[in-house]
Amino acid sequence: MRAERITDPVADHGEGPVWSPSWGGLRWVDIPAGDILSLGADGTVGRRHVGSVVAATRPRRGGGAVIALERGFALEGADGGLAPLAELWTEDTIRMNDGGCDPDGRFYCGSMAYDQRPGAASLYLLDVDLTTHVVLTGLTVSNGLDWSPDGSRAYFNDTPTRSISVFDYDRQSGLTGRRVFAAVDGHPDGLTVDAEGGVWTALFGGGVVQRYSPDGKLDAVIEVPVKQVTACTFGGAGRTELFITTSREGLQPGEDPLAGSLFKAVPGVHGLPVREFAK
Repeated sequence: MRAERITDPVADHGEGPVWSPSWGGLRWVDIPAGDILSLGADGTVGRRHVGSVVAATRPRRGGGAVIALERGFALEGADGGLAPLAELWTEDTIRMNDGGCDPDGRFYCGSMAYDQRPGAASLYLLDVDLTTHVVLTGLTVSNGLDWSPDGSRAYFNDTPTRSISVFDYDRQSGLTGRRVFAAVDGHPDGLTVDAEGGVWTALFGGGVVQRYSPDGKLDAVIEVPVKQVTACTFGGAGRTELFITTSREGLQPGEDPLAGSLFKAVPGVHGLPVREFAK
């Protein structure tokens, strides 16, 4: 299967695509630009600047969004107003990266060092009372995070491990029992889970999105005509379309000319409704 390009190269480092009817369809982030992008019904791309860096976003149940900025979180109100929360650290060598909401409406986002030094990253939890907690430490590039259809398992990528991890999950215990779900021949980036429990992960530098069955077996590959594939999510009518983001990070002018574009595939399965932040 091969993905089709649906925009021009619009992002330097496109990441974190999310489909939500509450905000009119697809949004994704251009991390170093600090911009949230949106896809119009006519294929046009909107752009909103929210900070020096924007790493991830999810809709809020009451309207608006929760947003991960360079060193912490912010809340977007239903009216579009932006309220940053207190920064979680002051060091300027580390930034937020990727995240997602659990079945109980809490928002997680992981970090990474700009130089990707091993062990410098952590996974943070923003609870519905707006307190923050460190969930995991000793990570390197904290990336894709999503839950199984029944919410009992969570899948997570720390990219340099070349594997997808799986945790057991419940509200009281959180993420426990980390183990390898699947070894990956490459660098797994963002991920999403479909309604059958299949795990789709983008391979940064690999030019593909791969699907792993619920028992961890590779069973589908979508080719993308760009090497630096970053993340994917289901959307569209019935959530049957897989939207795929890509990156121009570190490329020279003219190198991989389609990089930074948004792509789409129709893989024959449908996705889950986006999990929203409960605050």
